[in-house]
Amino acid sequence: MGRKFTKLNSWFTLALLAVMVNFALAKGVVAQKTDTSYLRYIKGKAKPMNKNILHLSLPPIKPAVISTTRISVAPGRSLTASDKLLSNVQVYPNPVNDVLNVKYTVAREAFVNIKIMDMLGNDVLILLSQRVEVGDQSITYNVNGRLNRGFYFLRINVGTESVNKRISLL
Repeated sequence: MGRKFTKLNSWFTLALLAVMVNFALAKGVVAQKTDTSYLRYIKGKAKPMNKNILHLSLPPIKPAVISTTRISVAPGRSLTASDKLLSNVQVYPNPVNDVLNVKYTVAREAFVNIKIMDMLGNDVLILLSQRVEVGDQSITYNVNGRLNRGFYFLRINVGTESVNKRISLL
């Protein structure tokens, strides 16, 4: 009996609290004469509510970081393949049995990072991580016994550019 009384008592207390809060918030507010549900203050009877009821001072919102770098492209001219740092990426044979060949062209001297990743994006093998000269580059790598059969991604990073190629290993 005591347990039921406690639950019943708490429900009545909660309902009474909700009614009291409703009256406390509506004090000094009268419904408009129209059929809308908007409320307004009665001038002279109600004190204006503070904007900051909880007395918290929040810091101002800072704008996002804005770059001041300007990129200018001549009118009528678009970015071409010659503007790219990395181009003409070829991975063969695909599917790979023993040897993986990678060919690519670098427009200017830059740091090149070539790695093989699994399907989850984890680095499995780093093929090259060094500075290379301008022009056509090629790498031959023997994958026999170093990688399990399956699908992988070959990622080539040159400067800020990146190219991903999917390879399958038999």
